Amino acid sequence: MEGLFNMATTKTQRIGIWVIAIFMAVGTIGSFAVIVIANQNGQRDQARLNELNSQWEADTKAYQAKVDAQAKELSDKYFEQFNAYATRPATFDKSAVKELQKEDLVVGTEGEALTKDSTFTAYYLGWTPDGKVFDGSIADDSLKAPLTVAPGSVIEGWTQGVEGMKIGGVREITIPSDLAYGETGSGDSIPPNTPLKFIVMIIPTPETIEEPPIPDELLRYYQTGRI
Repeated sequence: MEGLFNMATTKTQRIGIWVIAIFMAVGTIGSFAVIVIANQNGQRDQARLNELNSQWEADTKAYQAKVDAQAKELSDKYFEQFNAYATRPATFDKSAVKELQKEDLVVGTEGEALTKDSTFTAYYLGWTPDGKVFDGSIADDSLKAPLTVAPGSVIEGWTQGVEGMKIGGVREITIPSDLAYGETGSGDSIPPNTPLKFIVMIIPTPETIEEPPIPDELLRYYQTGRI
């Protein structure tokens, strides 16, 4: 067979064939190496991704546990006092609500009086003219986490309605529709042009619990698909 090979091809041809064979072998080995390296990199990236996800999940659970513990502590402290107003919501004549009305049920005595530029924390109940509570802090036999309000983050009726209140104060606020959700309403619970009533109780703003940030590597992966 070797003689036939030698007879059928010239020396130059044979060299060319071997060169091609070598290049093919090298190319195959190189491609295999690239695949192996890519797989190894992919496995390392996946392992790192799993590590980052696990750490962030653990940090988030720890954060939520602190939030829940704080909410429970505050609920234990304020539930009995605020729950006394749970039966306050009742029907009212929407056509009679022409302007903002305030009724102090308890006058607060602690801290500075609230202004339109104040940040404050409150428990609340809100209801529509049919007496239906559409939102509030009471959940069964406890209170949800209180609402901390920054300037400009709530409807104008709230901003004006709590002015002058101090910590410990409880106020019923009647809000005309133009200071609430106006002609657009809000979801299925608040139709357009609906006045609202709220009970608001101001409490000391609790310690801020910092939410864990998404790790930079994990954020980069979500944005680019690469660690």
